[in-house]
Amino acid sequence: METASGFKLNADSSFEFFYSYGALDRYGSGTWRSVGNTIFFDSRQRPAKDFALIKSEHVPGNHTTIRIIDNNEMLLRYVNVLFKTGQTQSESSADHKGIVEIPKQPIDSVGLLFRPCPDRYSTFPVANKEHNYFEFRFEPWLAEVFFEKFILTIENNQLTGKHPLLRGESFKYKK
Repeated sequence: METASGFKLNADSSFEFFYSYGALDRYGSGTWRSVGNTIFFDSRQRPAKDFALIKSEHVPGNHTTIRIIDNNEMLLRYVNVLFKTGQTQSESSADHKGIVEIPKQPIDSVGLLFRPCPDRYSTFPVANKEHNYFEFRFEPWLAEVFFEKFILTIENNQLTGKHPLLRGESFKYKK
């Protein structure tokens, strides 16, 4: 797949970041400052979770159900769901309708991860152990990239350093 990313440094000390990987586009923005040949990037603080809990309730039946809802139904199958009960945990992937069902059991927490943006799980403690139906939606910042003291170095008219999403130590951003 084609992959590209870059930074746009604006004169007002703001920046824009983009990352494209096939059909996936991610973005970020914030402020930058330079000290010598080092550029420091910061953005707004990352929200606590990338999903929102819409509904939690007890429904008749022998299953515990997690349902992801979104207008773009093509995204629903790319969610991993992590169930924790005591010291036990199990993981499953949502189907094409955004649904995961497991045998009914008391759940301590539900973790959700959108696989194309695998930065972190959003974990939701379950207060009422009788609940066996949970409905979630994506938060609008799911694809946003957040920067906290991210550093690049200016060398030979290019920026070098880590990438905010990819593994490795030496990426080059050419002007």
